[in-house]
Amino acid sequence: QVQLVESGGGLVQTGGSLRLSCAASGRTFSTYDMGWFRQAPGKEREFVAAFISNGANTYYANAVKGRFTISRDNAKNTVYLQMNSLEPEDTALYYCAASSYAGTFYAMYARPKNYNYWGQGTQVTVYS
Repeated sequence: QVQLVESGGGLVQTGGSLRLSCAASGRTFSTYDMGWFRQAPGKEREFVAAFISNGANTYYANAVKGRFTISRDNAKNTVYLQMNSLEPEDTALYYCAASSYAGTFYAMYARPKNYNYWGQGTQVTVYS
């Protein structure tokens, strides 16, 4: 069982930065694949980034590649999402998720149903 708590969301101007944090409970955090997803009003939940524990590979949605960075600190049981050059289109509720195996193909790690545990979300609002 893993419990996830996100923090770090807020209101930021276009071009600004935020760092989201996701604190996880549990002694086996390092074995989980971790992902960030987001959901804007009226839209489906979409993949943002993933950190696959086996091989420590990171993956990003095209919309955020080059602007967002996912990282993890296993000693702190925390995964981060550094978001730079924010745009109004990034406005959404951001969720942290954990998977016992999210896979190494986009069709797998970008699929919300492949993640077992979810946080409650943290709101990010970017204004122009």
